Amino acid sequence: MDIYDVIGYTLRIGVIISAILIVTGIVITIIHGSSNGYPVNDWVNPKSPLNSSVFVPINVLKNLDINDGMNFVWLGLMVLIATPVLRVILGIADFAKQRNYLYTIITAIVLFNLLFAIFILPLILAHH
Repeated sequence: MDIYDVIGYTLRIGVIISAILIVTGIVITIIHGSSNGYPVNDWVNPKSPLNSSVFVPINVLKNLDINDGMNFVWLGLMVLIATPVLRVILGIADFAKQRNYLYTIITAIVLFNLLFAIFILPLILAHH
């Protein structure tokens, strides 16, 4: 199996796992009617604690509860976001294995930009 097969399987599996988690979260929310005690129609309110711009990923993992569908939705979104990041990491490994240093560096810069946008930029923007 070559790197392109691994990348293809990684992307497919990531999207499938993400979809399963999101659908599971939606079903749980429909069954229980709310998430963390907030009505479903409050999810779209920008000041809602359920607004995805204020959720903390580690809290999603800590508070994963079969009765809280929103955490499953967020976990599914985290897996979906992690999937292309993993693809970039596999690209770095492939270029390094080929000793293609230019593309290894360029792809590492892409990874840095992705991680910066995912983890650092929200912290910077939250303080402004």
